[in-house]
Amino acid sequence: MTEPARILVVGGGYVGMYTALRLQRQLSAELRAGTAEIVVVTPEPYMTYQPFLPEAAAGSISPRHVVVPLRRVLDRCRVVIGEVRSVDHAKRTATLITLATEEEGTGSVEMTYDELVIAPGSVSRTLPVPGLADHGIGFKTVEEAIGLRNHVIEQMDIASSTRDPAIRDAALTFVFVGGGYAGVEALAELEDMARYTARYYHNIKPEDLRWVLVEASDRILPEVGEDMGRYAIRELRGRNIDVRLETRLESCEDRVAVLSDGTRLPTRTVVWTAGVKPAPVLAATDLPLNERGRLRCTPQLAVDGAEHAWAAGDAAAVPDVTSEEPGKECAPNAQHAVRQAKVLAENVAASLRGQPLKEYAHAYVGSVASLGLHKGVAHVYGRKLKGYPAWFMHRAYHLSRVPTFNRKARVLAEWTLSGLFKREIVSLGSLEHPRAEFELAAAPPPGDGDKPQS
Repeated sequence: MTEPARILVVGGGYVGMYTALRLQRQLSAELRAGTAEIVVVTPEPYMTYQPFLPEAAAGSISPRHVVVPLRRVLDRCRVVIGEVRSVDHAKRTATLITLATEEEGTGSVEMTYDELVIAPGSVSRTLPVPGLADHGIGFKTVEEAIGLRNHVIEQMDIASSTRDPAIRDAALTFVFVGGGYAGVEALAELEDMARYTARYYHNIKPEDLRWVLVEASDRILPEVGEDMGRYAIRELRGRNIDVRLETRLESCEDRVAVLSDGTRLPTRTVVWTAGVKPAPVLAATDLPLNERGRLRCTPQLAVDGAEHAWAAGDAAAVPDVTSEEPGKECAPNAQHAVRQAKVLAENVAASLRGQPLKEYAHAYVGSVASLGLHKGVAHVYGRKLKGYPAWFMHRAYHLSRVPTFNRKARVLAEWTLSGLFKREIVSLGSLEHPRAEFELAAAPPPGDGDKPQS
């Protein structure tokens, strides 16, 4: 009996999930006949819809509705919770670790494949800023988003109860580094949430909170265009948010954020959203990379010069065939990733069947960004929108893009309920340390160790 053709999908994010989802439809006959199998290797058993992270942090959406369970959606795929450490495409093998290999202590295992779809996504791009590793907070995962929400409310609790003015000022100062989507939307949503929460503190007013956005370039939200970027700055500054352009974070040691303009900000909160870089696994392959560490790809989403290897999304440098500018590549964003995944899956299926491949071609239609509840900016199909219309478009667009009808219905229900009732202002910080209470209860009372045994 011949072995089934194995398609190995590395990563369960946008590209990984959508590619596998499309493949299990395209190859339904082969999967039923046992002549093909799809294996998805991913560190987490869910796909995170990252555009909803700011709203999850603000409490507008439940964290469980921001993620899509892969086993439910990819019911005809084999989902392996683990991490690919290296790929030897010449031998068609991937080296990976799983939860089981760690428990067994057997080290990594090798998996062979016939077709490789490499879509591990990206990781936060950090710089050697003193103190950043110790005090910085990221904003790429649902855990980080909820942790940041808990942290902000916890700082307000500290400020409300302390008698030390220095501790109070540091607790109520929030510094966000990076003026792209993640930084601006996270800051805007959390500022909205914190301003609302302040009404329930007897000694904290909204104007006591200090929000600072630090951006190294001369503009924010470059995707929505220069005019809408300037409007976003005016909107944020109108809410007493301190927007610092052409400024860098030099240090955040000893809970003091030192900026390149000489400003020193005592703070207990530094949120780092200053860009992303390709996942480290790309450097541990024998596949060709460009100068930015992304896989060189053809317009058909095949890895250039490597047969039976495919890539898309953050990991791939895909030529933009719709651009008149020579050498232009598709932006590594969700708009391209979802569409690339569809073409990639069709091309993998076509490759297995010996059929011709399609080129990926999609002209960028524009961008939308939220600036908090009922506020936003958009530049779509050449039209510029701001305020409520842009915010509504932002929600409508992302509701249409979040995977599965189940998630769409749940998110819409939550938005409807949040419009009828007051915001939730609960901090569940103990979720990050679930055994702390039990460990305290199980610990022997102080001094017990000195008593003689009976």
